[in-house]
Amino acid sequence: MESNHADLQKTRASASGKVADIHTAAKIIRDRGVVIYPTETVYGIGVDALSGTAVRKVFAIKKRPSPVSLAVSGYGMIEDVSVCDSDTMELIRKLLPGPITVILEKKPAVPDILTAGSDRVGIRYPDHEITIRLIDLSGTPVTSTSANLPGEPPAREVCEISEDVLDGADCVIDGGRCEYGVASTVVDLVEMQILRKGAGYEQAARYLR
Repeated sequence: MESNHADLQKTRASASGKVADIHTAAKIIRDRGVVIYPTETVYGIGVDALSGTAVRKVFAIKKRPSPVSLAVSGYGMIEDVSVCDSDTMELIRKLLPGPITVILEKKPAVPDILTAGSDRVGIRYPDHEITIRLIDLSGTPVTSTSANLPGEPPAREVCEISEDVLDGADCVIDGGRCEYGVASTVVDLVEMQILRKGAGYEQAARYLR
């Protein structure tokens, strides 16, 4: 117990030295840096999702080159990065914004490194004011992957983020405790099926199985 308490205090100290305001964080993203930011589900690692150089930094932190979703701040940005017909967009408007990741066919603007060579990309449109503001100020979609290492639980608060992850970030936006504390539900809108149950599952299940 004493060891856990000491680790928590160390993490808080590490995080406090990197806490920044949202304007500073957005500039860091524009400069291809790394930001840890809050969402309604869990804390995420954010870089410019359209920059291969920046995305490689996420892989270095996560210690594995697996596909990474991106987060957007509006429906127009979804259309900028994915192939989306009117029927699909109508469904997306019923699901998002919210704690759901939708899988769509990507457009060429999305680098292959983000999707690990797949022609599909995961997209989040969070229902979280800070996240939306960060994306808008950055002027680009940002990566949407949880701020934890493989095998670790996702972080609901900054103090739960491991020091290894914090060390890889240029700054942290402390938005307090995330609402859900679990990862998003993942919905494949190409195959029209739910791939992962998580936050927002009940909403997704109204339209897909």
